Amino acid sequence: MRVLFIGDIFGTLGQEALYKYLPKMKSEYKPHLIFVNGENIDKGFGINEKIYKELMKQGVNLITMGNHTFRNKQLFDFIEDSNIIRPANYDESVPGVGFKTIQFNGEKVTVINLMGRVFMGDPLDNPFKIANEIINNLESDYIFIDFHAEATSEKIALTHYLDGRVTAVVGTHTHVPTADAMVFPKGTMYITDIGMTGAKYGILGANKDIQVKKFITGLTSRVIEEKIGPLQFNAVLIDTMTKKIKGINIYE
Repeated sequence: MRVLFIGDIFGTLGQEALYKYLPKMKSEYKPHLIFVNGENIDKGFGINEKIYKELMKQGVNLITMGNHTFRNKQLFDFIEDSNIIRPANYDESVPGVGFKTIQFNGEKVTVINLMGRVFMGDPLDNPFKIANEIINNLESDYIFIDFHAEATSEKIALTHYLDGRVTAVVGTHTHVPTADAMVFPKGTMYITDIGMTGAKYGILGANKDIQVKKFITGLTSRVIEEKIGPLQFNAVLIDTMTKKIKGINIYE
């Protein structure tokens, strides 16, 4: 089974990059399942129903989220009946679910979304504990985890903790692809961060001029998406048969 996992799609240019390069990915790699991180897809903050439906039309199977999951409040209206997974370490009272299991070729494939706690600022439950609880109650053939976290050490530590118990752990959130796609000692495939899909010359997807001014003045400012310029597309291809994980990085 080949899984294409696309990293943080950011705003309007992120959607443009996805719709431009996804057909090429399908043609070249022929993935059986497609997962994307969509927490930044609506102008950088959350997701709306129109975008969600378009992702489904493009053949996306599941959408993971992160710290901006509910920035667009519209999500509360449709998350329960969607293929969207919010971080599992939110309180159980929060709408939506933290993992979903789908069928492929008669086998069960589970995707779990977790959010880190180091440098993130959100008062969520311990992702190590939550991951353990979920996995102990699963009967799945394959388990994929999107760990939406800032600290590289936290991502690597979680993978050591789960090594051999899950198929792959992929990191999202920092929007910068890492060069460490590898297989851990007990067989779990891993990358610290897939990277983002969106503006090549934005600052993590945001308007570069506004962000540069913030660093110069020290004043906080509203994050606005970069809307012009060339694109970047970042993903990983995970092959469960060959036990290989490969980064895919396109910069226009």
